[in-house]
Amino acid sequence: MNVMVWAREESRARAKTDGYDVAPSVEAFYERSDVVSLHMRLVNETKGIVTAALLARMKRTSLLVNTSRAPLIEPGALASALRVGRPRMAAVDVFEEEPLRDTQHPLLTHPNVVCTPHIGYVTRDEYEIQFADIFDQIVAYASGRPVNVVNPAVLQQS
Repeated sequence: MNVMVWAREESRARAKTDGYDVAPSVEAFYERSDVVSLHMRLVNETKGIVTAALLARMKRTSLLVNTSRAPLIEPGALASALRVGRPRMAAVDVFEEEPLRDTQHPLLTHPNVVCTPHIGYVTRDEYEIQFADIFDQIVAYASGRPVNVVNPAVLQQS
């Protein structure tokens, strides 16, 4: 796979230094990519960063993957873009409304979309680490020695 990057200026410079292909513009990035996978935090500057206009530049054979945050994509833009075939496919793990309860949601019913319930980023090892940590905290609390207490003043009230 050839990896092409589009990101903030400093990240593009680092990617170029590391030997990755950096797209000359965000438009070229969407036009040239077979797969666009979103890997960024949701902050004010990234909200709606993937616009309907950018999705319309994608190839008719392309795939958009979003396991980051749904609001990175302009509201409604992905479902609309899929209806016209740019991108052709999507894999999403995040939704504009969570939990997603509407069984007729356009992304859930689209034949070229794979949806997972906000768990696609997790590996088996990560689950084992998380649950072991949670179990240790429950055992510590039950034995009268709580750990990782966010509001310790509450413990003094009991």
